[in-house]
Amino acid sequence: MGHRVRYVLTAHTNASLADLARRHAAPGTWIKLAAGPADLRTALPAAWTMADTGHLMTTRFTAGPAAPPAPYTVRTAVCEHVVVASVLDAAGEVAASGRLAPVGHAGIIDQVETAPAHRRRGLGRTVMHALSHRAAELGLHHGILVATDQGRDLYRSLGWTVRTPIAAAYIPEADPAHP
Repeated sequence: MGHRVRYVLTAHTNASLADLARRHAAPGTWIKLAAGPADLRTALPAAWTMADTGHLMTTRFTAGPAAPPAPYTVRTAVCEHVVVASVLDAAGEVAASGRLAPVGHAGIIDQVETAPAHRRRGLGRTVMHALSHRAAELGLHHGILVATDQGRDLYRSLGWTVRTPIAAAYIPEADPAHP
């Protein structure tokens, strides 16, 4: 399920959601709404598929080194104003990563992932520490992210607070394996 275009809304009416969904219904388009899934489903045409509900979370960034477990190392880089934190395995391959996009005095964290072969080793925590540290260095005060059910507990353990559900729906893309 690609994310070719994402619309993230904090306020809506059923009419505005329905209009957005009719005007922007290309495959790979997503609408995410700070509300429960029923609010989104009732406004969308039948072509839209509901996705799992996420959790909008916030925190106050703090500085502190990201110490990965051995034999992993941490690397951060900036690509077009986006900070990318990567945890590398002993062979130099990416085992976990995440992104931080500055917006004013806040930072939005997105795409935090750990490769299946490296899960349950604290690498997601290491990525989050690296991003928080870099955010604090950049003068970003508040962090924002949308967590999956799986990620929510990790983020809570790091001091993040759930603020509201995030309902999501998308127009499916064609499966290249089944044209």
